Amino acid sequence: MATMQFDLVSPERRLASMEVTEVQIPGADGDLTAMPDHSPMITTLRPGVLKVSGAEGEKSYFVTGGFADIAGPSATILAERAMPVEEVTGEIVEELIKASEEQKSAASDGAADAAAKYHADLTMTLDAIVGR
Repeated sequence: MATMQFDLVSPERRLASMEVTEVQIPGADGDLTAMPDHSPMITTLRPGVLKVSGAEGEKSYFVTGGFADIAGPSATILAERAMPVEEVTGEIVEELIKASEEQKSAASDGAADAAAKYHADLTMTLDAIVGR
């Protein structure tokens, strides 16, 4: 089966660098799946779960946003914040939701809709991960 290079990087660390058969990406305009020889594209990410499948099985990562650069033989994810799903704790959930609520409250009229959507996506994803 064909594979592609996958890299997931956040400002804190490189979370993954491996050969995979597919990457499921929470795109801002909708979820998408990148596979080897995918048409080149760049998209923004929304808060969600990024899943990769390869010889090592499936791995899932929580991302808060960022960019995905897909170019045929590779997919590179530059995440604002990312971590393996199993590292998401109740404390992290509360911290992220509190920060999102503060951003939503402070958003000006022009940014209010985007802040509300970000908060809704973040809350829904985190609730699904930790089962709140």
